[in-house]
This record gives sequence, C-alpha cells and structure tokens, in this order.
Amino acid sequence: MTAFDWLGLALFFLCWLGYDPLLRLLAHRSGSLNSDMLTVRHAWMTAMTHREIRLLDSQLLGHSINSGSFFASSNLLLIAGVGGILFGGDQALQGFTDVGAEAVPIQLLEAKLGLVLLCLARGLLDFIWSIRQMNYALALIGAAPEVHTEADRMAFGEATAQVLNPALGAFSQGVRGYYFALAAAAWLFGPLWLAAGVLSAFSLLVWRQSASPAARAIRTARRLLEVNRERQT
Repeated sequence: MTAFDWLGLALFFLCWLGYDPLLRLLAHRSGSLNSDMLTVRHAWMTAMTHREIRLLDSQLLGHSINSGSFFASSNLLLIAGVGGILFGGDQALQGFTDVGAEAVPIQLLEAKLGLVLLCLARGLLDFIWSIRQMNYALALIGAAPEVHTEADRMAFGEATAQVLNPALGAFSQGVRGYYFALAAAAWLFGPLWLAAGVLSAFSLLVWRQSASPAARAIRTARRLLEVNRERQT
C-alpha cells in the first residue's frame, strides 16, 4: 500500500467513526434529523396510548419492518456477491482491471473488497437488530393496556418510545452503511477516488441531517410538538 492508500483509509475510518459524535454535536447546537425524530416518535407513542383502536400504529410500524427486511435481504445479496468475488480466486479478482479498476497487487485488491464487505456486514447486523427491536415495539403497541390516568399513558408511551427509537436508529445506521460501502468501492479506482468518495458520502449525510428540506421541516414539527407537550403539562 502506498502512503496515499493509508491516508485515504485513515480518512475513511475517521469519517465513519466520527459521524455519530458529529451528529451529537449538531443535535446540541442546532438539531439534527435523527435527534428531532426522537421527539416525533415519542409524541407518536404517546398519542398511540390515547387511541382505542391502534390499527394505524401497527400498520405504520409494519411498513417500517417490511422496509428493514427489504434492505436486509438486499444487503445479504450484496455480501454474497462481494464475498463470491473475494473468495473466487485470482481470476475473479483480476477481472476488475478490465473494468477500469486500478492495477494493484492481489493482496491490496483483497483489502479493498474486504473494506466493502465490512461496511455491508456492519449494515446487515444493524438491519437485523432494527427488525428485532421493531417487532418488540409492535408487541408493546399490541399489549398497550386500557389505562385511564394520564400519568400511566405517558409512562407507557415513554417505555414504548425507548424501544422504537433505538430500533429506527439502527435502521438509519444500516442505511448509512450503503453510503460508506459505495465510498469504499471507490477505492478500487485508486486512493484519491476513495478520499473523494468518503468526503462526498460524509458531506451528503451531514447535509441531509442538518440542512435538507426534510430536516428543516421535521425540526419545525418537533418544536410544535414540544410546545404542545408543555401546554399539556
């Protein structure tokens, strides 16, 4: 590996591991889409406890479970494809040079594909854990008792939100794995492509979390929900 390869790899792990701390910093300063959604889901689960028929809540969560299952299945297929090439012998690996990939030793090419495989495998684990937690939340919605005191309703909604929020947080992490897998795949064309791919993916993720139209709209909705909660208390 050249010095540029090491620098590109260091930048990759810096952005990958530093993304969550940066989101927490943004959440404290101006808010981020993920942190705003914590409040929105909490309000959803609180509203759920006030409904006698919770079919809509179950359908909405069922849609999220189906989405998680779709991404997990797609992720597994990608892992199988990359793994088949990685362990398919020198002939399968050498075929990359025919599509414009950088001509490098086989060991380095294996490392590049291994990085893609690592991102996809981490994403698959996130999707699996997300689906399990969403099923737990679905069970809580189905088991929601017919409580009559506001304090009990709030407590049950809070408990359900504490399961649902990590579930959909894991889903977001799994989707993020696709971004970094694409950045890792850019390494096949050289270290400069890796650096450009990492910075592009990282910048796009941060923009979508903090400055995209969806993030601004959800931030406004979160503030309205917080005002409504304060009025109720």
